[in-house]
Amino acid sequence: MKKIVVLAAALVAAPAFAEGEVDAETVEKIEAYLASIECQMDPDDIEVEEGGYELDDVICKGGKQFDIELDKDLNEVGRREE
Repeated sequence: MKKIVVLAAALVAAPAFAEGEVDAETVEKIEAYLASIECQMDPDDIEVEEGGYELDDVICKGGKQFDIELDKDLNEVGRREE
């Protein structure tokens, strides 16, 4: 019986853990995009958002800092200067 309770708890919790994680391939693609626009950031500041990603504290050429929003296909859909 104890195994069933543990398994049920793991199945309920699994989507919450998976939702916030960004796989290594996606991180590489995001870093390549940022390099192409002369920006960089700490990969730990990539947040999974509904329908895409939010990149916090992106530093771009010239020293300006932004939060950048990407859709699920990694297209930029928003940018706010900080």
